[in-house]
Formats: sequence, C-alpha cells, structure tokens
Amino acid sequence: MGNQEQLFRDIGIVDFVLTDLTLYLDTHPMDRNAMEYFNHYNRIKHQMEKEFSMKYFPLNTSLAESSKEWRWGMAPLPWEGECG
Repeated sequence: MGNQEQLFRDIGIVDFVLTDLTLYLDTHPMDRNAMEYFNHYNRIKHQMEKEFSMKYFPLNTSLAESSKEWRWGMAPLPWEGECG
C-alpha cells in the first residue's frame, strides 16, 4: 500500500471514530471525556486532510480554497478503482 493510500485509509479510520463519537455525544452531551476525544480526533483529521490535500488532491471544498491551483481533476474517479 502506497503512502497516498495509507493516508487516505487513515483519514477514513479517524472519520469513523468521529462519527461514532458524534452519535455517542448526541445521547451523552455532558460527557467531558468524550468531548475531549472528539476535539482531539477532529484536530487530527483536519491535519491529515490538509496534508493529503497538499500532497495529492483536495478532499473537500474548504481545503480546495487554500490551494493556489485547481487540483480537483487530479483525484481518481470512483470507477477507476483507486478511491477505496
């Protein structure tokens, strides 16, 4: 597995953790530890997405704004078999 694939996979793992924490916090909004975990992993995900976008291609429009060039066309299309 190449560096691009590994970083993309790691972003997906952190995103899953954040989704799970979001669901937990919906039912336990006063859990400070869970909120700290959420904030921690949210910072990690943001940094990983920023790194990925700078090296390869933007993953969302907010990251595309910070680029000096249009790089959306560099991303593989789902039917090309490289997106997951």
